[in-house]
This record gives sequence, C-alpha cells and structure tokens, in this order.
Amino acid sequence: MLLKELSSLASPLSATQVDKLKQLTSELNAVQLAWVGGYLAATAELSGVAGEVQQAPQQTITILYGSQTGNGRGIANELAEKAQAQGYSVNLVSMADYKTRQLKQETLLLAVVSTHGEGEAPDDAIELHKFLASKRAPKLDTLNYAVLALGDSSYEFFCQTGKDFDQRLSALGAKAIVPLTECDVDYESAATQWQEAVLGAVKPLVGTGASVVSIGSASTTTTGSSFTKQKPYSAELLASQKLTGRDSDRDVRHVEIDLGESGLNYQVGDALGVWFSNSDALVAEIINGLSLDGEAEVTLGDATLTLTQALKEKRELTQLYPGLVQNWAQLSGNEELQAISEDREQTRQFILKHQLADLVAKYPVDISAFQLVELLRPITPRLYSIASSQSEVESEVHLTVALVEDERESGTRFGGASHFLASAEEGAEVKVYVEPNNHFRLPENPDTPVVMIGPGTGVAPFRAFMQERAAQGAQGDSWLFFGNPHFEQDFLYQTEWQQYLKDGTLTRLDSAFSRDQAHKIYVQHRILERGETLWQWIERGAHLYICGDAERMAKDVHQALIEVIKQHGGKSEEQAEALLESLRSDKRYQKDVY
Repeated sequence: MLLKELSSLASPLSATQVDKLKQLTSELNAVQLAWVGGYLAATAELSGVAGEVQQAPQQTITILYGSQTGNGRGIANELAEKAQAQGYSVNLVSMADYKTRQLKQETLLLAVVSTHGEGEAPDDAIELHKFLASKRAPKLDTLNYAVLALGDSSYEFFCQTGKDFDQRLSALGAKAIVPLTECDVDYESAATQWQEAVLGAVKPLVGTGASVVSIGSASTTTTGSSFTKQKPYSAELLASQKLTGRDSDRDVRHVEIDLGESGLNYQVGDALGVWFSNSDALVAEIINGLSLDGEAEVTLGDATLTLTQALKEKRELTQLYPGLVQNWAQLSGNEELQAISEDREQTRQFILKHQLADLVAKYPVDISAFQLVELLRPITPRLYSIASSQSEVESEVHLTVALVEDERESGTRFGGASHFLASAEEGAEVKVYVEPNNHFRLPENPDTPVVMIGPGTGVAPFRAFMQERAAQGAQGDSWLFFGNPHFEQDFLYQTEWQQYLKDGTLTRLDSAFSRDQAHKIYVQHRILERGETLWQWIERGAHLYICGDAERMAKDVHQALIEVIKQHGGKSEEQAEALLESLRSDKRYQKDVY
C-alpha cells in the first residue's frame, strides 16, 4: 500500500526503477524492510555530510539497442559499461523490452540500432520503430539523443533503420548531441569513436562525479558466457557429414562441434558464430594473380604478419562490397568496371556473382601488399542457426551447413565459412561463440501447438525444437513443412523426422520436393493446400515459425499465410495483415531469415 501511494507522488526514480524497488521490497519481511530503511537513511545522511549540500537526483542515461545479429547489443553493452565506469547512472534496455510510454519522460537517450534485410527494422526494434512513426508518438522537446546506425553497404537501404530513428526523434523536437553515425560491416572503429563522442557530449548534461549507479542501471547488463565474438572458444570439430545424396546438386553438411569444458550454454533458437580461415588455395591464387610476395610483412593494428597469414586469417576474401568495387575500378582504370561501380543496382548484382579472386583475374591492378590489406575488410564470423538442443547433446552443438559453391569464369568459388567447415578434418580447431536469438523461441507452455516452416537448411532450428520438445515431454502438437529439390537426394534428417512422427513428438509433416514432378512445388503451395487445417491450428493458439531464405521464400510463405487467413478465416487483405502483425507482436509469428 505504501509503495502504491509513493508511486503516485512525483518521484526522481524512473518507472523501471520503481518497478525494481517494488520487486525488491515484495521479497522482504518486516525486519528486513526496517533494516533496509535504516541503511538507506544512514547512506543519505552520510552523503549529505560529505557533500554539505545535497545534490539534485542524478539524471539517468537510457541506452536502447535494436540488434538482429548481436552487434548492436554488444556495442550498447560496451557503452553502458564505459558510462558506468565514469560514474553515470545507466538504464540499458533492448528496444523489445522498452515501454513506449516511458519515452516522453526521457531526457537523455542513446540508441544503437541495426538494419535488417531491405531497410527493415530488426525484430526487437519493430514496435518502437512503428511507434515513433505513428501519430501516438509524443513531442520530445526535452530529449537529448544520439543514434548509432549499423548496416551493410552491400544493401540498397544502408543503415535505413538508424536514419529513420534519427529523423523521427528530430521531427518530434529532440536534440541530437552528436550527429548520426553510420557504420558498415567493419563497424568496430567507428562505434568506438561514437561511444567516446557521446560520453563526452553527455558530461555537461548529466554532471560528473556520481558514485552510485541507480537501481536498474548498467548493473543489470547480462554477463552471459565469458566467450564472446571478440573472445571465442576454441572448440573441436567432431564431424562434418554430408546429408545430401551422391547425385544431389548441393552439398549440405551435418556438423558436430564439441564445446568441451567451456561452459557455453545455448537455447534452441540461438545461433552459433563461427570464425573461419580462408583456404590456402584461394590465398595463393590472389597473391600469385597480383604478383605479390606471400612472405612480405604487413602490419595490422599491433601485429606484424606475412601477407599470406593476413589474407588467410584476417581479411575478407569471399564477399565483395561496394567500396571495394569502386576502389578496384579506380586502381584498374577499367571502363567496364568503373561503369558498374557508378550504378548502385549493377554494383549489387556484380557483388552477388564475384569474389576478390575474380577481380584479380578479370581486372588487373598494380598494388602493394600493404595497399591490398588496407583495401580489404576484416574477416567477420558467420552465424548458423543451431540444429541441436543441449537437453539431448549436452556439451555438443550441431549445425546444418550448405556448402556455397559456384562455377565462374575464373574457377570454382566457395563460401568462406561453409568451405572451412566442409573441408576441415575431424579434430580441427573451430573458434565459436553463442549468439542468443530471443526472437525465435519455443512457447513457454510446452502444450502449445507449433507450426515450423523450414525448407532447405532452414530446417536446422526445428531439429533443435524437436529435440527440446521430446526432452520436455511436450504434449502440444507439432507440424513441420519442409522442402528441397528431390526426395531421394535432399530429404535432410529424413529418418529423424520419421522417428519423431512414430513416437508422436511430431504430429504432421508436409514436404514439397520441387523437382520431383513436371511442375515445381514449394512449401508455400503445401501451406495453401493445407490451409483449412492450418487455420484451425492458428485459431487454437499455434505459434508459427519460418526459417531460411529471406529474399524469396519468407516473402512467399508470408503471402501464403495471408491467403490462408483470408480464405479460411473470412478476412480481408488488410485484416489478414493485421492478424499476422498481432501474432508477431504476441510472439506467435517468429522468423529467423537470412
């Protein structure tokens, strides 16, 4: 009752802090409450004696992050730790957990947000992004803010979500304390500079010398495992077994990795970050093609390496980006490449079909070893949806990896990480870390029905889902839609699905093998065929999951679900879209697409 009365009074605490105070006090008995009251009173009295004059309540810095692959969350965590170390009171929150009604009470907001797909907000930022663009967004005349935007310049709408946040906050009257900073894939340096800039800019706004971090501040940052993207665990590769048949046109691997005594834990739905080395053959082809000396020394940061080592371990060789194409065009003086580099769409299509080795072969340049490594991006890890549950495999982690392989004019080109995992010997060292994905989770209640749509390697997390549901003894129905070209060659984990059907863990399985008949059949066609039953599942509370290709499959499946809702739910197009949106908001419609 007392806390209810207190919360109705003007308070220097934020809503989050009041909630935490309520939670703490609800767990204490009368004796404990009396002790805490005396402790706080004594602390306040000592603070008054030491300072002679009580200072005004310290202003809280709110740090929000919207992150699809974990980079934004990592930057926000670092910023919170640096701010706390400087004595600032910090409230670090995922945009997914942020209460939009709190926004009008904020006075200092630092936002880190990535852009997903074709200019879309990441899953955890969707609600806040929509709120800021709506008529419900309040005037923010008293708000000071800064935005760090993460993106990939290979995409047309580079850093679009960050730009949207910056524009909307400004339009609502908020004042930017530092300009919008846009970061490409190699974001580390720019992000560090932004962190330093904003911490400098907040000093006159917040004041310095604060020694106590308020309840609900950076101390609530999740610590997680000691192994991270920056400090991965050196695991052992146990197996890389081909899943597809001898006559398949694709090579899909089941990969098993031993996490040993690392203590690394993951939940089903999470991803595994994999650091890789470029192949010796690819490195040699590039060095020889440029007539360089592989033993020539180059300096990267504080390290001095041979050119061969730098290209093998430190530089991205299998993925191009617009800046590299533009620079290569200038160095080569080739008119054809220059014309491509000056057109955004042509550049994008060129990037999809070429690697650095193709540039070297087709567009000769005169370049030094130092210039080459300076021109290239740092190597970045690849994320793979985890295909196992620790309830079953314990200290192992399993992946489903499609070897990226293309025949081009200048030879066969492979994907960096997929080739590394496919060609590595048993016992090889693999540097890994767990990347949580809180937006792709099984229902809390194991009796809730689930519908899983995962063609190709998109089936990976659903193997983990089934292992977890089996371990839980879940009573809820499970339905899998799976697709690939050929039944005999490409039915990934076929015997496992059959066993799950036999023991009842999996209730239904609908497959679509696109090339086994004259006309192509995909998962979206099966969804339409089973529409009436699927609508019944949705009506009784089923959660829907999509995993796999974002470019076409996810969009086609989304449209198929719209048609099912329209036809069998009696909804209009707009009502069907609104229903799926409400399911997404309720975490009943989740995607893990790439």
